[in-house]
Amino acid sequence: MSSAQTLTAQWQGEALTPLNPDTAFNGFICAHVVHTLERLGIFRKLQDDGSVEVSSFCRENELDETIVHALVRAAESFGYLQSRGDRVEATPTGEDVRRTLGFFTWGVGGYHDVFANGAAVARGERRFGVDLHRDEGMVALGSAQADTALMRHILDEEIAELDFTTLVDLGAGVSERVARLVKARPGSRGIGIDISKSATELAVGTVERYGLDGTVTPVCADVLDILFNGHQVKDAGEADVVMSFMFLHDLLVDPERRDQVIPRLRAAFPKANTFLLGDTTVRPRNGENTLPVFSDGFELAHALMGVPIYTREAYEDLFDRGGMHMRRAVPFGAPHTYLFVLEAA
Repeated sequence: MSSAQTLTAQWQGEALTPLNPDTAFNGFICAHVVHTLERLGIFRKLQDDGSVEVSSFCRENELDETIVHALVRAAESFGYLQSRGDRVEATPTGEDVRRTLGFFTWGVGGYHDVFANGAAVARGERRFGVDLHRDEGMVALGSAQADTALMRHILDEEIAELDFTTLVDLGAGVSERVARLVKARPGSRGIGIDISKSATELAVGTVERYGLDGTVTPVCADVLDILFNGHQVKDAGEADVVMSFMFLHDLLVDPERRDQVIPRLRAAFPKANTFLLGDTTVRPRNGENTLPVFSDGFELAHALMGVPIYTREAYEDLFDRGGMHMRRAVPFGAPHTYLFVLEAA
């Protein structure tokens, strides 16, 4: 079985449905325990040292030892940690959890208020983006953690097959991804475009850390302005590879402009020979009695935000009608997430 086939088989998940009340409630508590231990640095310590002496860890980090011991006991109950006196280490399942921490950061850290206010959203009492918000920092961190653990090596394999001199990242955040890829390709340059002023300011530091001043340029701009309002970014029109990750569905929110997004991408980057567009798709409902991590959370969060998401087939149709030829759709780490490798038809 190929790695891609193995990956997509894992997307069926192992959580048996229907979830009984014991599993559902304990899972809710467990997710918060995992996120708390991650925020406290315990998973990082386990990764670096293999075990943690809880009392010493609490003293070194000025933590309430009673609280931390309670969290550790809960993690033991869930089967993620095992203790020998005051020293704890991860179980094999705990190691699996450590590799998927990004989903917990994203869901518990980023979307806790959104999920908790589902009833208020349904009643029209609260609206996402008006008086209900996600934690943007936690969403960004969770995405970065998932990228590092699950996606980065796949992107690197695809990038290795491409020739480019100018690489543009749409929705680049702090420009870490574009800087890393340009650093690995001597003679290339990059542009990271993001709507967030604070992320763009942080991106300047990212570029400095990579030693790429003058080679990678962070730009604060709205991609929709580039596509629809004639906003031009210096040298972006010279890009021969354009990429975006977990961002395409945001560009497609307006139903009146949805079918224009792909043609406008082609027009905005006329010299691009390759577009790498990664996004999570709607989980196919094929009658399985198991659930994967992330998929249902992603779908529900976007429903509460009023942001449509799409099936793989809908994306492929959108690309075809927009004048893009799909070379391949690569399973991209997170369940039902694909890296669409496209070229102008």
